[in-house]
Amino acid sequence: MQTVIQLATICLQVSSVYILFSLGLTLVYGVMGIVNFAHGQIFALSALIVAVTIPPLASAGFSVLTAYTLASLLGFVVAVTAGILVYIFFLRFFWSDHNGSFILTIGIVLFTDGVLLALFGGNVRQVPDVFNGDAISVFGARVASQRLIPCAVAIVATLVLYLALARTKLGLALRAVAADHEAAMLQGIPYARIAFLGFVIATALAAIAGAVIAPLAAVSPNLGADYIIRGFIAVILGGLGSVSGAILGSIFIAVIETVGGFYFDASSANILIFVLVILVLLLRPRGLLGHA
Repeated sequence: MQTVIQLATICLQVSSVYILFSLGLTLVYGVMGIVNFAHGQIFALSALIVAVTIPPLASAGFSVLTAYTLASLLGFVVAVTAGILVYIFFLRFFWSDHNGSFILTIGIVLFTDGVLLALFGGNVRQVPDVFNGDAISVFGARVASQRLIPCAVAIVATLVLYLALARTKLGLALRAVAADHEAAMLQGIPYARIAFLGFVIATALAAIAGAVIAPLAAVSPNLGADYIIRGFIAVILGGLGSVSGAILGSIFIAVIETVGGFYFDASSANILIFVLVILVLLLRPRGLLGHA
């Protein structure tokens, strides 16, 4: 029972980060028709700023929790600002241009890899334990309090996004643009502004994901590359452009990665993930919830 609880906790933590990450990917694709490979760089930038900022704040007398909160806010602001600049100077010229946006975002990844390496170095950084090793007991199993942060943040962010898409004018506009942007424009929806706001929301989700994973991961400039592949697999499994599909795909990936890695090894888990992708694409080419 303790092993099951531990595995379930790790699955929740891993899937929470994947959900935050993949929701941004699917939102950008749904609204703009762009496969944004640079999404992982925003994620990595946020995590790096958190990792770099906490030590000086802790040395200045702040508690680790306070330092982490302030560093996360700074990482969020810087990462979102960087994403906005990328949109303004590059991506807004490539709406629904799959080939052009693909080449552009790959170029942005290569460029920002060098920038992040020059700014932060290639060393792996570890964030101190935010809750000083505190843990809670669940049916006799000890669960680190720190692992609950991504779960709580993912639940709140997903609920906010769902309610926004379902009950606000912006959400309805985003859904209309995702369904048919030309028809939405004919109804008076300002596509340029809605696309920009959708991209900002997606960037914010990546920045949040980077901040919450920083205390649980080995943070380096390559962190985004590790997650962008898993994020796209989750989106493909669920269905490009489907919010609920991104959530379902993220959970599938997290369960296979965690359970397969525990009972077999990481390589076997990776093979299982790709086998699952092949089977889903053969049976449902648009993904599990491609029409959602």
